Amino acid sequence: MNVVLTLLRKDFALLARNRGALVLAFIVPMIVIYIVGLVFGLGRADSGPSGIPLAVVNQSDSPAAAKLVEALQAEKSFRLITTINNPDKTSRPLTEADLEPMIRDRKFSYAVVLPADLVSDSRLGLHLKVLSDPRNDIESQMVDGILEKTIFSNVPQLLGQSLQARARSFLGQPQYESFNRDLADNIARRFGGDADKIRQRIESGDFGLDRLGGSGTGSSASSSNSSGGTGDLFSRVLAVDRVQVVGKEVKSPAATRIIGGYAVMFLLFALSNSSSAFFEEKNTGIFQRVLSGPVSRGQLLWSRFLYGVLFGLMQLMALFFAGKVLYGVDVTAHFGPLIVVCLCVAGACTAFGMLLATVTKSAQAANSLATLLVITMSACGGAWFPVSFMPVFMQQVAKFTLVYWSIEGFNAVLWAGNGLGGMLPILGILVAFIAAAMGIAVWKFNRSSIFD
Repeated sequence: MNVVLTLLRKDFALLARNRGALVLAFIVPMIVIYIVGLVFGLGRADSGPSGIPLAVVNQSDSPAAAKLVEALQAEKSFRLITTINNPDKTSRPLTEADLEPMIRDRKFSYAVVLPADLVSDSRLGLHLKVLSDPRNDIESQMVDGILEKTIFSNVPQLLGQSLQARARSFLGQPQYESFNRDLADNIARRFGGDADKIRQRIESGDFGLDRLGGSGTGSSASSSNSSGGTGDLFSRVLAVDRVQVVGKEVKSPAATRIIGGYAVMFLLFALSNSSSAFFEEKNTGIFQRVLSGPVSRGQLLWSRFLYGVLFGLMQLMALFFAGKVLYGVDVTAHFGPLIVVCLCVAGACTAFGMLLATVTKSAQAANSLATLLVITMSACGGAWFPVSFMPVFMQQVAKFTLVYWSIEGFNAVLWAGNGLGGMLPILGILVAFIAAAMGIAVWKFNRSSIFD
């Protein structure tokens, strides 16, 4: 028994000296749990998406339309955009003509237009328009649900205004005013109340419809799905023109949305963990034998970089063609731009792996740090969940990850169908990271003892 206990102490002593194993066993799971908690709003009073940019153009002079804009403004899930900046630094209200170009430029992905005929005296009902770029299916469904809830909570007054407009058109102004006055007087005599205030509420469209069947601000599910209830009534008189601005021609939308995120995550694991190969080759004496010939450290490093880029390109293209075979992802129609994006992503992932090798002292430490950073970037960068599900400050953090910009590049090609000209900002960011990471890595390697 004493021998077993001695060997047990030996194992724990080895574990205590292996910092990489300790990080993988304890630190990495804690960080992942924390990040997933941020994504799903654990510990927050208001869970769910936040700060999703939503453009709103109000073309109606109806007071209830302004109230609807205020309701959207109060919804914490949205960050309303109602103005656009001019080249001279001044601003002006958004117009409907601005929306589609700005959606294509990724200024925002969702827009609502309240047209001039939101409430019309020529028909009974309401009319509005929703434009979208649903490149993230989960986020798109959440936005639709929140929009539906917010709009339905304001439909009663809008519907009352529609009824008033129809009555005014049918009866004429004198008879319309007489009808409302008589109706208010009768209600006041029968049920009590101030006749003038009742008439003002009637003329504003407040018929008490929001109190039919319960609260007028119920959930979107109850509003739209309850058979025979107010939600069914409102859905019949609410005409929504839906316009998908980007991705209408995508053959396999669901697979196209997710394949890029998982492709870059697996590539990061493959190339960043290969940083431990530097330490393995040092321990086996390969570096010393190679450098004893007419080979410089710089040549050795750049050959490793080129190997990583080519390996990464092959892995990414293999995954994308697997997506084509299995799920019909349209790869061949965008082959040229996709190759360029894959080269930049592979270069960035390789540079990331080489940079890791310069800041660690052993293969175990390199693998542990790589696992921690790759999981963190995948969770924060949008490979697992929509970025909009996270708090606003985490959404800003996401833009400093390779995963975020890699997914942006893949979506720009496969979802939006952009050419090289439309991807220059994304490619510029990836190339800038490659230059910075490789510059630091080469400088550190030339001063380290890893090749000695």
